[in-house]
Amino acid sequence: MVNYPHKISSKKRQSSLSNPKNFANRGMSFEKMINATNDYYLSQGLAVIHKKPTPIQIVRVDYPQRSRAKIVEAYFRQASTTDYSGVYDGYYIDFEAKETKQKNAIPMKNFHLHQIHHMEQVLNQKGICFVLLHFSSQQETYLLPAPHLISFYHQDKGQKSMPLGYIQEFGFKIETSAFPQIPYLDVIREHLLGGKT
Repeated sequence: MVNYPHKISSKKRQSSLSNPKNFANRGMSFEKMINATNDYYLSQGLAVIHKKPTPIQIVRVDYPQRSRAKIVEAYFRQASTTDYSGVYDGYYIDFEAKETKQKNAIPMKNFHLHQIHHMEQVLNQKGICFVLLHFSSQQETYLLPAPHLISFYHQDKGQKSMPLGYIQEFGFKIETSAFPQIPYLDVIREHLLGGKT
């Protein structure tokens, strides 16, 4: 018997090769798909949209080895607003991305009041603001304009879940593709800007 590094025997290795796991429906994470889409838009000169960094304050760092630092204590410096922002054809773009395993609704507890206020402020400045909602069990993605999210949130301060039917009525389904993976600019151009760009 041949032993491989980390003491994995050839028998174990062969059994794992003979019973491959099916990852066909897993794909990459929703966030990675959005980031890849944004990279594509940037490379094509279509838009400059980036994920906002989370503002944290590092309090304590341990050094278990000279070459490795480990953050052991940190806190958020301020409440974050939305996940992504940037510019598309002279328009300010600001959006949040949420993913759920639920089939028929998205929990509104995933949205916070300060995010809702931020979206209202973006809309007051004539920015384009929305949320990308991904239902992982069905592999469906929707773009819901911020006014509809805000309206639903204010019904009961985000205590209940938003039904898929509401999202389908007021939002736009995004068909995923290879390049870009989540072509949300198409929805913005056709539905939010009325084909202006």
